[in-house]
Amino acid sequence: MAKALKNRASKKEYISPMNLVLPGFETTFEKQLDPENRWVIMANQIPWDLLVSKYQRHLNNQDTGADGINPRVAIGSMIIKHIYDLSDRETVQQIRENIYMQYFIGYSSFSTEIPFDPSLFVDFRKRLTLEDINKINEEIVKKYYGLGKEVEVINTQQEWKGNKEDNNSDKMIQPTLETKEPINHKGKLIVDATACPQDIAYPTDLNLLNDSREKSELIIDTLQLLRSNKVKPRTYREKARKEYLKIAQKKTKTKREIRKGIRQQLQYLKRNINHIHNILNEFNTIPLDYKLYKYLLVIQTLYEQQKIMYDAQIHSIPQRIVSIHQPHVRPIVRGKTNAPVEFGSKIQVSMMDGFAFLDELSWEAFNEGTKLQHSVESYKERFGYYPKEVLADKIYCTRENRAWLKKEGIELRAKPLGRPSIKTSITLTPGERNPIEGKFGQAKTAYGMNRIKARLDITSKSWISTIILVLNLVKLAGQVPIFIADLLNSISRILNRIRKEVYKSKMKLIFDSGATNLSADLLKLDLNSRP
Repeated sequence: MAKALKNRASKKEYISPMNLVLPGFETTFEKQLDPENRWVIMANQIPWDLLVSKYQRHLNNQDTGADGINPRVAIGSMIIKHIYDLSDRETVQQIRENIYMQYFIGYSSFSTEIPFDPSLFVDFRKRLTLEDINKINEEIVKKYYGLGKEVEVINTQQEWKGNKEDNNSDKMIQPTLETKEPINHKGKLIVDATACPQDIAYPTDLNLLNDSREKSELIIDTLQLLRSNKVKPRTYREKARKEYLKIAQKKTKTKREIRKGIRQQLQYLKRNINHIHNILNEFNTIPLDYKLYKYLLVIQTLYEQQKIMYDAQIHSIPQRIVSIHQPHVRPIVRGKTNAPVEFGSKIQVSMMDGFAFLDELSWEAFNEGTKLQHSVESYKERFGYYPKEVLADKIYCTRENRAWLKKEGIELRAKPLGRPSIKTSITLTPGERNPIEGKFGQAKTAYGMNRIKARLDITSKSWISTIILVLNLVKLAGQVPIFIADLLNSISRILNRIRKEVYKSKMKLIFDSGATNLSADLLKLDLNSRP
């Protein structure tokens, strides 16, 4: 019997971390781990039940079919991959060798087997979409701040007030909510945008046409195998290849040479596309698989775009294709010194208290100023109130955005409009927006956002949103949750108050006793009890 090429995925059953474990009945695996390890801390911060429920919605095997891989293993592996910026194969090997990583993905004991085949990472990214990961990210931050119940109470209170006004004529006793007044404005919101370059070769018109010509030749060869006793059309592939290399291998190329090479490749590509259409007319249905048929559509669109640009002698066109393998990728003009144009997606990120949220992701370039109101409204949906301050770049500070923020009672920390005045104080220093620039640097340098290696539209979006999630998880791993910090501060204040009362009572006893050697008695006081 032939050996399977791929390793079978582990069928370990998912166990909710919310299940109660009696003290003393923990597994040996859990007892031997360091509770201060970052993987243990992050495992306790993540709402695994929420992640698993969103992941299982895409499986559709509740009634029939075999059980899938443990969802915690799949999601946890994606987080580990981006924290270390590893390849799919290396991630699987690291999990196999690290006991803390295995605990993070839900193992109850150490195993030397790989959890699954590395090729399954593509399926994981398809199942966890951009919207799912953004929702998970928001729930984790809400859990950190303890905001889940607070937002629900505010929404319930607003709904009850609306019902009370509608039913004002009824003399029924309405239920009362003994809660604090809802908060209207709180926190500071920082917004900015950046580009996430894809892992593609730098596109030139000549290279794109050559790649399209070679792919069209592959389609002709595939169709020729399905024809019976018919002459194969001539493609002149060897001549076309020589003419391409004659120009492409030159160190310096003149505009005339480049234009000549583009014209030649356009002619060869047009000939091949006509051959493909003539062969397809011989079949009742298109006999190509999904992948080759997609390439056929892409190279036809690319030929039309290149022909328009060649005839009009221009170098830009709407929805320009820069990669036949990733046709969704677009050029993003950034104006930076090192990379004036980047090829990938453009994202807008908002940050609050060091936590990042992905508000917008688009393959087409967009004006950041049109997305500010959406980011502010998303902030209100997450936390139940508007931010008190908004820190934004100059491009966000349009008159429309300024008027809208003023109407909502939100302060915009930016340079005012009009001529600068001596009396006007600086409302925004350059260093105040550094945190979000630092987040971009951290994501691109440490976690691979400067080179997105996924090839599909949906998997690239999942890749980027997972990096944003990892940024927040790394921050959570090194901090104590706010509600615990508030509890510790309250305990510290109570202890200080008790120590102060003890010190006062000791002083009162010394003076009331009429001691002769007052300085000696004061020295007997415990210095630790002094407030």
